[in-house]
Amino acid sequence: MSFSGKYQLESQEGFVPFMKAIGLPDDLIEKGKDIKSTSEIEQNGDDFKVTVTTGTKVLVNSFTVGQEAELETLTGEKIKSVVMKEGNKLKVTMKGIESVTELVDGNTLVNTLTLGNIVYKRTSKRV
Repeated sequence: MSFSGKYQLESQEGFVPFMKAIGLPDDLIEKGKDIKSTSEIEQNGDDFKVTVTTGTKVLVNSFTVGQEAELETLTGEKIKSVVMKEGNKLKVTMKGIESVTELVDGNTLVNTLTLGNIVYKRTSKRV
């Protein structure tokens, strides 16, 4: 199953506690909590380009599965990390945050971010 496509955020759980835990300022958390972000994924074999647009903020990460890449975090920091693919899941750990993006079926993308015991889960549908 290919990850390629455009996905619109449908629901999210744990946004505020997670954003506070990673140090995002309260005003940005307040602004961001109701914005429906759009994720666009381009997959070509093991090469990926992921573009996430949230309001006016655009986050673009390109990587090859299994190879070190410089990835931008939610706070804008750039970190070298390695994305691994297990079946229909993409997994990466950055600064203690474990991110798992799973293509549940052809149209549903679930991204779960875990920091310690704080979990932020985003569910997006293909558009």
